[in-house]
Amino acid sequence: MAQANRRRSGRDGPLLTQRAAVVFLLAALVGIGATALSVLAGNAWPVAVSVGGGVVAPAVLFFNQIID
Repeated sequence: MAQANRRRSGRDGPLLTQRAAVVFLLAALVGIGATALSVLAGNAWPVAVSVGGGVVAPAVLFFNQIID
C-alpha cells in the first residue's frame, strides 16, 4: 500500500516549473545588476554583495506577482 503512492524514477517531473525558473532567473539578474551598480558606486565588495542579496527576495516577490 505504501509503495503505490511512490513515483517511479522514470516518471519524475521537473524540479521547477517554467514560470518558477523565469522568476528566479529574473531575480538573480536583478541581484547581479544591483551588485554591479553598487560596486560602480564605490562600495566595497562585501557591501555590494549584501545589497545584491537584499534585492533578490523582493525581486522574487515582484516577478511572482506580475508574471501570470
